[in-house]
Amino acid sequence: MRLFEDMAYGSAPIEDSYWTTTVQRPDYPALTGAAKCDTAIIGAGFTGLNAALELARSGQDVVILEAEQPGWGASGRNGGFCCIGGSKTGLADLSRRFGQDHALNYMRAERDAVGFVQARLDDYGIEADTHSKGETRLAHSQNVADEMQDEIAGYRDVYGAEPEFLPREALEDHGLFSAEFYGALTAPIGFALNPMKYATGLAREAADAGVRIHGGSAVTEIAQSGDGQHLLKTAHGELRAKNLIVATNGYSSENLPAWLGGRYMPVQSGIIATRPMTDNELKAQGFTSRQMCYDSRNLLHYFRLLPDNRMLFGLRAASRTTEHSEAETKARARADFDRMFPAWQHVETAHYWSGLVCLSRNLTPFAGPIPGMDRAWAALCYHGNGVAMGSYTGAMIAGQILNQGPQTPHVMTGPMRRFELGRWRRAMLPLIYAWYGLQDRRA
Repeated sequence: MRLFEDMAYGSAPIEDSYWTTTVQRPDYPALTGAAKCDTAIIGAGFTGLNAALELARSGQDVVILEAEQPGWGASGRNGGFCCIGGSKTGLADLSRRFGQDHALNYMRAERDAVGFVQARLDDYGIEADTHSKGETRLAHSQNVADEMQDEIAGYRDVYGAEPEFLPREALEDHGLFSAEFYGALTAPIGFALNPMKYATGLAREAADAGVRIHGGSAVTEIAQSGDGQHLLKTAHGELRAKNLIVATNGYSSENLPAWLGGRYMPVQSGIIATRPMTDNELKAQGFTSRQMCYDSRNLLHYFRLLPDNRMLFGLRAASRTTEHSEAETKARARADFDRMFPAWQHVETAHYWSGLVCLSRNLTPFAGPIPGMDRAWAALCYHGNGVAMGSYTGAMIAGQILNQGPQTPHVMTGPMRRFELGRWRRAMLPLIYAWYGLQDRRA
C-alpha cells in the first residue's frame, strides 16, 4: 500500500538520470531461502547503509533487504546537497515546542551531520566529486534580501560559523548573477557531491565489512516468529532477525509496518541537467560559481554547476506521478530555468529525472523505536535534506541499538503525528502548493 501511482516506484522516473551514467554499480543478489541475522535493515539508502556500517563495525551480523539496488531511491537521485537541514521549521518554533536546549541540540546535530558525511568520504576514500564551500541562498525579492542580513548573528550563535551576505550589485563579481536574484547569503557549512557515487561507495564498504546486501528483495510481510524474532518475507526468501530497522523514507509503504500508515508524506522533486557548457557560455550568463545554491522561495529551486560545467536544476514536482505529470514537470523546470538564466536558453537539457522526498507532520525527522514492536526502529522524513541528516541518522539508530555512538536529539524521537486525511492525505498537496506559491509572490 503506497501513496503514489505505481510509476513512482518503477524505473521510468530515473531512466534518464544523469547520476546513473557516472558510476558502475554492482547488482547485489536477491535473498533466496531462509536466513538469519542480528539486525535486518529494510532499505539500502544513506540511512540504511550508514546504520549497517556502524553495526557491522561493532561485530553485528547485518542483512540489508532492498527492493531494487543500493541508491535506487532518493539517495541516488537527489541534487547532491550535503548541507545543514533536515527539519521544515526553525529554532524559534522548536524552542517553543521542546525548549531551547533541546532545540539547540537538534540544530547542532544538523551541523554535525555534514561533518559525519565528510568523515565517511575521507575514512573510506570515496571519490564523490565534491565541491562548493557551503551553500548559498539567493533572495528572490528585495524584501528577502533585506531580511537575510538579520540572520547572520543567529547563524553564528547556533552553528559557530560566519555567513557572508552579498548585495545584489556584488553577485556578478562572485559568479552568481541572474536578474531574478536580489542578494545572497552563503552559509559556510556544507558541500556538494555526486550522491550515486557516495551511495555506491557506502554499499561497497558495507559489503566489505561483512554486511549481506540483497537487491531485488522487496519485503512483502513483517511478522513475529515463534521465538520473538522479526520474520521478514520476500518473494523468494525469509529472514529472521533480532533487531529491525525500517529505513525506506519516501518509498515507504502504509502497512510495512502498519504504524507508518498516515505518518509520512512523500513529495516529488524533479531535476534537469544540461549538457556541459563552455566557459564562454557560463560567462555570458554571469553565473560561473561552483557554489551549491537555492532560491528563497517556499517552492524553491535548487541548482549548481557540476564539475564538467553541466547545470543541475531542481524544483518541487507535481502531486502525481504519471507520464503526463512528468512531462509537465520537465517543461516547467525548463521554463523556470530559461527565465532565471536567459543566456542559456539555447543550451540543451540532456537529462531529466524525479524522485520522492519525505515530510513529517511534526516538521522534523524521526529516529526512534517503532511503537508496539519490540526491538524495531525507524528513521525517515528529512524534508529534502537527506544527504547529511539521513546519513547521520543511520549512525544514530545504530547507536540506539548498540547503546553507543552519536546520541539522538530529543526532537527526533517522536512520537510521529498522523497527517490529516490519513490515506488520502496526498490530496492536500495541490492546496499547499497553491498557498506557498501565493506566499512566494507576496514576499
